[in-house]
Amino acid sequence: MKTIGLLGGMSWESSANYYEIINEEVKKILGGLHSAKVILNSVDFEEIEHLQHLGKWDELAHILSREAKNVQNAKADFLVICTNTMHKVAPQIEKNIDIPILHIADATAEILINDKIKNVGLLGTAFTMEQDFYKNRLKEKYNLNVLTPNKNDRKIIHNIIYQELCLGKINMKSKEKYLKIMDELVKNKAEAIILGCTEIAMLVNEKDTNIKLYDTTTIHAKKAVQYAINGV
Repeated sequence: MKTIGLLGGMSWESSANYYEIINEEVKKILGGLHSAKVILNSVDFEEIEHLQHLGKWDELAHILSREAKNVQNAKADFLVICTNTMHKVAPQIEKNIDIPILHIADATAEILINDKIKNVGLLGTAFTMEQDFYKNRLKEKYNLNVLTPNKNDRKIIHNIIYQELCLGKINMKSKEKYLKIMDELVKNKAEAIILGCTEIAMLVNEKDTNIKLYDTTTIHAKKAVQYAINGV
């Protein structure tokens, strides 16, 4: 079994979910007392969040490249960046390490293609919903049509992520807002919704709606296990 390198702490709430899902999946596949071989490097999210909102992506790329190199030096076989948003700097990180990055958008798109989804709604931070690094990867590499909420709804989604979910706060009124926004995306022809922030599944899941949801945390974590065990 390969050693999974996790670059986490963005936020630690979702990184804890990664660790749990990965080990539950290893246990399910291998049985017995098996658990995952994991190297976890967890950063201070206060510093990361501050630089995100200042738009200092080059500085963020430098920080995360340094931390990814530490994961590599600890003998991880590949890297999992435990956040959707910071895949914005994945290309820069990739240039600074020698181990492969398991990209969260690729893992998600593979499942969507397998399920024959063509038009998909995307929820996430404002950075993920509004910038091209994530949407364009889905469009250009996988020929998916990506729909995002309107400007006001994007702001609602973003603020709930940073002001509540990243702090471990679950608010039922916020859940109602998310469900309403997802309904609007379906009205605009979305066949399913990508939960494109690793905290969103803390708030909403398929028990809350008839809409098909794709939780990127679970998808990414399970893909890491698949890669660790089977090398693909």
